[in-house]
Amino acid sequence: MKILGAVSNAAGKYFAFWVIGVAVVAYLIPDPFLFLNGYITILLGVVMFGMGLTLKPVDFKLVLSKPLPVIIGVLAQYLIMPLIALGIAYVLRLPGELAAGLVLLGSVPGGTASNVIVYLARGNLALSVAMTSLSTLLAPIATPFILLALADQWLPVDPLAMFLSIVNVIILPITLGIIIRRLFPAAVDKSTTAIPLISVVAIIVIVSAVVSANVESIATSGLLIFTAVMLHNLLGLLLGYTAAMLMRLDESKRRAISIEVGMQNSGLGVALATAHFGPLAALPSVIAAVWHNISGPILATIWSKKPVEKEEDTPVNPIVPNVRKTGSK
Repeated sequence: MKILGAVSNAAGKYFAFWVIGVAVVAYLIPDPFLFLNGYITILLGVVMFGMGLTLKPVDFKLVLSKPLPVIIGVLAQYLIMPLIALGIAYVLRLPGELAAGLVLLGSVPGGTASNVIVYLARGNLALSVAMTSLSTLLAPIATPFILLALADQWLPVDPLAMFLSIVNVIILPITLGIIIRRLFPAAVDKSTTAIPLISVVAIIVIVSAVVSANVESIATSGLLIFTAVMLHNLLGLLLGYTAAMLMRLDESKRRAISIEVGMQNSGLGVALATAHFGPLAALPSVIAAVWHNISGPILATIWSKKPVEKEEDTPVNPIVPNVRKTGSK
């Protein structure tokens, strides 16, 4: 179990490098990876099941005890990121499928990889976990209707079908994970060291599948969409921090909201885009899976050198981010 834990931690620590490496291989030699496209939804369900196994009642305590920062953060996430994506799509004049894919990326909930980034950045970890959990639970309603309002101009959006997809891919696996943790807590605690490794493998397979299916599109639009995703992420981080600052939240909460707003569940974006829009629309979420795991650690390194005072609702147990290390993306 110690060896498995060490491998799992190493996989999480070097996650960005694994994603980049596999993406390059899938781009250069796509044929061996093409069959994996049929397993994207299942793999994302596995990642979400792992998230459910790590959730505890204390993760939702902050929503009830101190709801204002959580509500501010989630509202900022579901308002700032879709509108930024819409603006970038217009400014860069993205083709319709890519524009819809970028808006989809902005409309999905936060990824759980953000939790470990917040921890490393010395942000408010309790707020981060609460925001991730609440935004994920709201996704079946929020994501389809944001897309209907903003992306229907490029591609037809069926909110009911998308609602059902999110319930099947996100809510049901998380619920199953929570139930199993409730019934078999001791067994789950012993197995949690493997969760980051399973999540890393699942996300790497998702990235390789979509890259292999979009080699020609990446060759023609890669630089343009990478610029769009990078701007989307950086503006999200900046405006998330600004929103928290305007609400006069303290520094640790500003950091948490900034990272939660800026980092999206790109795995869900890939699954929804592939199922409802087409493989090209999944490209922004694939690139985000790589870029978010580059920008996040860089920001965390900068902020980690500027400590803030600990707060009562900030967990100090480093086990939490280790368990959730790569559920996000």
